Amino acid sequence: MVEQQEASDDAVMTRIGQAIMLLHGGDREEARNRFGALWSELGADGDALHRCTLAHYMADTQDDPGDELAWDLRALTAAEGLRAAEGPGAGEGSGGARAAEHRDTPAVRAFYPSLHLNLAADYLKLQRPESARIHLQRARAAAVSLADDGYGGGVRAAIDRLELRMREE
Repeated sequence: MVEQQEASDDAVMTRIGQAIMLLHGGDREEARNRFGALWSELGADGDALHRCTLAHYMADTQDDPGDELAWDLRALTAAEGLRAAEGPGAGEGSGGARAAEHRDTPAVRAFYPSLHLNLAADYLKLQRPESARIHLQRARAAAVSLADDGYGGGVRAAIDRLELRMREE
């Protein structure tokens, strides 16, 4: 049963990865369609890492800044749900137990700087600079835990660019 669940989880991440490749290849509409179908399958009680990853990338497929914000907020909510499941009482309830045992929890933590950076950019697009500043500060604070690798350096550079852009406006 556990092996079947792990295979199922891997299949979901594979499908998310395929949609991400479509997005990066320029087919935003097909990526959006696949993400939407997966989101419906996962449901509100789906695996938090899957929901976080999917919503994080689904935001990038949106044409409307308000819709992009909504998806980025869903990604953050999923990440926070997983983090909360790590704390006291993590084993209580089926969702908490599943999240607390998730071997990819550090992957969600590594998302935090990017999640907050995206929210800052969303709020800036929506002309809500104070909310943008709050999330930019949270992105910078979360970025201290990133490794000094290509991903970490890229996120920190993006934080710097957005901060500079906000100062110039």
